[in-house]
Amino acid sequence: MPATIILGSQWGDEGKGKLVDRLAEQATWVVRFQGGNNAGHTVVLGDQVLKFHLLPSGITRKECNLILGDGMVIDPWVLDTELKGWEESSGEDPSGDRLFVSERAHIILPYHRYMDSLDKKIGTTGRGIGPTYADKINRIGLRFGDLAEVIDDSHWASSTAERMNAALEAVGSKDRVNASDLASEVKWIFERYQSAIAPTGVMLDNALKLGERVILEGAQGCLLDIDQGTYPFVTSSVTSRGNATHGAGIHPGHVDEVIGITKAYITRVGNGGMPTELEDEIGHHLGTIGHEFGTTTGRKRRCGWFDAVVMRHAQRINGFTGLALTKLDVLGGLEEIKICVAYELDGKEIHEMPSSATALERCKPIYVSTPGFPAHSLDEWLDIAKAANRDGKGINALPAAAQNYIRQLEGLLGVPVTSVGVGPDRDATIDLV
Repeated sequence: MPATIILGSQWGDEGKGKLVDRLAEQATWVVRFQGGNNAGHTVVLGDQVLKFHLLPSGITRKECNLILGDGMVIDPWVLDTELKGWEESSGEDPSGDRLFVSERAHIILPYHRYMDSLDKKIGTTGRGIGPTYADKINRIGLRFGDLAEVIDDSHWASSTAERMNAALEAVGSKDRVNASDLASEVKWIFERYQSAIAPTGVMLDNALKLGERVILEGAQGCLLDIDQGTYPFVTSSVTSRGNATHGAGIHPGHVDEVIGITKAYITRVGNGGMPTELEDEIGHHLGTIGHEFGTTTGRKRRCGWFDAVVMRHAQRINGFTGLALTKLDVLGGLEEIKICVAYELDGKEIHEMPSSATALERCKPIYVSTPGFPAHSLDEWLDIAKAANRDGKGINALPAAAQNYIRQLEGLLGVPVTSVGVGPDRDATIDLV
């Protein structure tokens, strides 16, 4: 069987974890292919709220195998904390049993967090992601597959600590790395994850050849892509379709479906232009009803109307075969809903995103309007979703104005909406196809 890619199509936080959790019921493998613990996935199972930063969302499906892929940067201490939390709640430590860490994935060390804490411009999570990717590109990083080669090498520890301290001093940091501590940390990482470190690309390739189902789970979103996003206010990895198979260690011919996750409105965390941002009562409504606070940082998300310009850009980069629309319920109760269809930049109408972050900040949204639809409680939305899926009603279970809104988005983007989320619960999703 082929692989499915799940990607964020805005600035992240679109609800990828919930969809992956649902699809993982039919999957054998769920794979993270980029990023690190700067990601945040939330899965709601009734009264239980699970928040993950490194563990793939398929963790809740005991029959599903999990991979932290080649393209990731991994903080071993954060992963250990998540695994301990999962063991406390489920009684299972999946390390080396159904959770595998790519031998090619890079390791986030304390030094990388020290460097990242100095950021004052981009608005990073401060988790060491960018500095670890920088070391990767500079070919001085440490990978899980290299641990066995350096754990008893005192020269490696001393020379690495010397290099790190020189870099810290050069940027004015007061933090320092001790060679002895570094050697001890590397030894602990190796001992903790030795059973889980594996040639995961080979494992996935074999699984696909055997007809097993694989889900490639993205982190962040298309607009945070280092190449195709709103640079420099982006993450440090390629978040888009082109990196999904590469970051997992398999070839792109395995993929037959690419699902883009998009909120029914738009949010952003951190700095940078956001043309449809709302700093009024409606923006407050979206943030409050949508509980728009970052899973990783707890920072308040900036909220705005749906931006079709952003989404057309994401579609061009990723070639989505379908869209999963989330948080439609949050728009309930608004009399009018707006959709941004173009920008005005320096007096001219444009229909594509400018590559310059400075130019994007000058863009003014051009809207079309559509009627709103009634609000419901989360329990009511959940009942609507369950009944829709049980009776095969699909989109017809939604209010007429909500159906019209979805059809307008499909027309503007040229991509079918395949599911609609109407609440945080796993079952609060209506399948449209």
